[in-house]
Amino acid sequence: MKKNRFYLVAIISVLMLNACDQLDREVVTTWNEEQVNSIYSLTKERANAMYSDLPSGFLEIDGAMSASASDEAENTLETSSIQDFNIGSWDAVSNPDNVWAKYFKAIRNINLFLANSDNVNMDPLKLDPAKLAQYNTQVADIIRWKYEGRFLRAFYNFELIKRYGGIPIITTVMNLEDDASTVQRDSLAKCIRYITAECDSAAANLPIKPSGAELGRISKGAALALKAKVLLYAASDLWNTPSWAGGYAHAEYISLPDGANTVVRNARWKAAADAAKAVIDLTGTGYLLTGKYREMFQGALSYNNAENIFVRRNAASNDFEKASYPIGFDLAKSGNAPSENLVNAYEIKESATVAKPFDWSNPTHAANPYATTGATARDPRLFMTVVVNNSTFKARSIELWTGGKDGKGVNLASKTGYYLKKYVDENVDLNLNTTSIHSWSLIRLADVYLWYAEALNEYSQGHADIKIYVDKVRSRVGVAMPGIPAGSQSAIRDIIRHERQIELAFEGHRIWDLRRWMIAPTVLNAKLYGVDIAPNTAVAPTSFTYSKVAVEDRVFIEKMYFYPIPQSELLKMKSWSQNPLW
Repeated sequence: MKKNRFYLVAIISVLMLNACDQLDREVVTTWNEEQVNSIYSLTKERANAMYSDLPSGFLEIDGAMSASASDEAENTLETSSIQDFNIGSWDAVSNPDNVWAKYFKAIRNINLFLANSDNVNMDPLKLDPAKLAQYNTQVADIIRWKYEGRFLRAFYNFELIKRYGGIPIITTVMNLEDDASTVQRDSLAKCIRYITAECDSAAANLPIKPSGAELGRISKGAALALKAKVLLYAASDLWNTPSWAGGYAHAEYISLPDGANTVVRNARWKAAADAAKAVIDLTGTGYLLTGKYREMFQGALSYNNAENIFVRRNAASNDFEKASYPIGFDLAKSGNAPSENLVNAYEIKESATVAKPFDWSNPTHAANPYATTGATARDPRLFMTVVVNNSTFKARSIELWTGGKDGKGVNLASKTGYYLKKYVDENVDLNLNTTSIHSWSLIRLADVYLWYAEALNEYSQGHADIKIYVDKVRSRVGVAMPGIPAGSQSAIRDIIRHERQIELAFEGHRIWDLRRWMIAPTVLNAKLYGVDIAPNTAVAPTSFTYSKVAVEDRVFIEKMYFYPIPQSELLKMKSWSQNPLW
């Protein structure tokens, strides 16, 4: 092995994700690689560092959420590169969400860990009878970390393929002297087989659900859930319909074979449904839908709740509050303002058994569009997700009308007539610089329920579990929306898609759902709407006139189903072809 000398500053300053605090160690001077790999404590730090590239969707794209690149929101910062997605001004050189290098670096770091994790010197423990228990614990730790690493490597590969299509599957350490130009992209089918196989291995060797100090570590539940998600994508339209690509010569990078074959597609949907049900059927997991829809996205409950299956834990901060508080509060910047496209999708709860779409053209609906009680009351999740005009936030009424403290006319005010409430902790005081924990749920149980219902509907129309599991999501404590009606396969498909839009708003799924369903050119290549709000009295208004208005003409064309391979990579990989239509 090479005895390259290197400084360990990077290693000893690693963020120990599961403790949510930086490690506090003395800086070690200079050791060689063999010495570093032999030390248990440093191996543990490397294991924790594998988590550091997990996505945290709060300010992920130049200070904005991905929701602001979908029909969910409009970011108030005109200078943010998130706006390039919305106007179609991005390419292989200037992609606001270019994560290619980030995730391949994460994969290489995991490959390094896996290649060296068995080199820890255990002899001082193994040979001392008094320390045999400690020896067994540390051996078990290293075995577990290796399976965590294999899962995380699979996850980072999934993050790449959902953006770029087929990529090179790299499971060994590539060094500077290796000729990277010989590396070839693998087919999408091979990538899927690899990721799901790694999930199976991790699931067979990891605990069902972590607890206590281990919260946030990879579990059997997370491994099975990632497998289910990958198989759902593999069954969906985008990865089975290459015709949009205009005769692209390498369809194997963007689609699976035989996607037009009904028998094949049904088998893929069944595999997705079975995988989702395997998560649901885990015994002894403690995974449950929480009755605290608002609270489970903030503070300690954002990582320690029964619904989370796979979550990124973060240290306490107030960055998201600064970026999200209504503009009338000191130090606020407004951030990701929910769109009328989203708000309009929240239903009217007409009775305990009947829900209907909200309709601005209905005078009764328009007279009180944000009713919380009565026959025109909106889905309660609206008010747990969005700050609406004249509602109470941080102990005062939010003045979203033109001329109000938080309304149009104020610099950086919401362009849509709404502010974000989900994830935002009202107890943070920006003037006092207080903070709150913000953990990012990557997979939660409600998501799995909706995967299962979606997959079942595609290959087993009318299956009783479809209604059961969608209704479980809608009927959770604190939401109590009516159950879904019977309908055709197409009607139920629309209901499930709508439920995902509402239940999972601002959780980073919408931009990928619209792509995999192949409806992005319709939904995203369209106007984004907000509301203009006019007070009916000049002083202390309590009633308002609302007008639906266009905020922006959005752009989405078919080539945007997949990101372009970064131009810098194509310059190195001479034999590679660019993704279709770029």
